[in-house]
Amino acid sequence: MVQYSVTDRAFAALADPTRRAVLERLIAGSATVSELAEPFGMSLTGMRKHIRLLEEAELVTTEKIGRVRRCMLAPYAFEGIGTWLSRLDRFAQVVERTKGAR
Repeated sequence: MVQYSVTDRAFAALADPTRRAVLERLIAGSATVSELAEPFGMSLTGMRKHIRLLEEAELVTTEKIGRVRRCMLAPYAFEGIGTWLSRLDRFAQVVERTKGAR
């Protein structure tokens, strides 16, 4: 069975526009699942599936308070992604240097 890293799961989670919008909303602060679902006209079950994938990717954490689940950005959520993107920047520099070397 294939084992996926946290960075793999993060990029998979970021591939969906709804999940990217949820992350953008959480930049402003924590929100309940209901608050996150409302702008999309989405059921709570549908939003919970998105939140679960974001949690598995370690981008979001949740806390249940009574009957309400509150979501927030995970501390250091984008550290692994940032590291990988910096490698991509180095790759782009190599490509630029080698252009025309054929």
